[in-house]
Amino acid sequence: MNLHKHDSAMRDDAVQDKAAYDKTAQGNAAQDHAAHDDGASSAPDLATRLTDDHHQSLKLWLRMLSCTNRIENEIRSRLRSTFGITLPRFDLMAQLQRHPEGLRMGELSRRMMVTGGNITGITDQLEQEKLVQRVAHPSDGRAYSVKLTPEGRRAFDAMAEVHEGWVAELLQDMPGADKGQLIDLLSQMKRHLTAGDEK
Repeated sequence: MNLHKHDSAMRDDAVQDKAAYDKTAQGNAAQDHAAHDDGASSAPDLATRLTDDHHQSLKLWLRMLSCTNRIENEIRSRLRSTFGITLPRFDLMAQLQRHPEGLRMGELSRRMMVTGGNITGITDQLEQEKLVQRVAHPSDGRAYSVKLTPEGRRAFDAMAEVHEGWVAELLQDMPGADKGQLIDLLSQMKRHLTAGDEK
């Protein structure tokens, strides 16, 4: 398994990690977060910008973003130090693990909310390490899909188990009832947001 090829992980890290997560919706805050990818302690705490004069919705948004950034930075750091892999690579492999038949590049781009160019770069690196492969699409001879190789599936399964433990550890101090309530509230928020997209 080639996940410990740290030079390869670092080579695409500066380009792929920042580009893949440089989302317009997060603005400069996300750019700062990506630039300081080497540790959670270097990421700005967005919640410190809040004052009593800020709108309640803005307070909620920045609080959620601050928590997301802290957890994501810690996961990024642990993935790199433990497996020599970047978060965008892990995320792409996670998408393919859910779809053993493979996904088209455009579908991967849509699901990960990044450009096709970013997906191509990440896929190229994973393919060089024999963790994914491009295969002809069964219904469109002009297109191809990306799928995990057997080695890639074994590698991802091992990482995913450890990753789940990390997330559980980071959220262990929140009682189960609070987690359930928060999941319900965020699900309600997501429904409102997606309903707006459908109008």
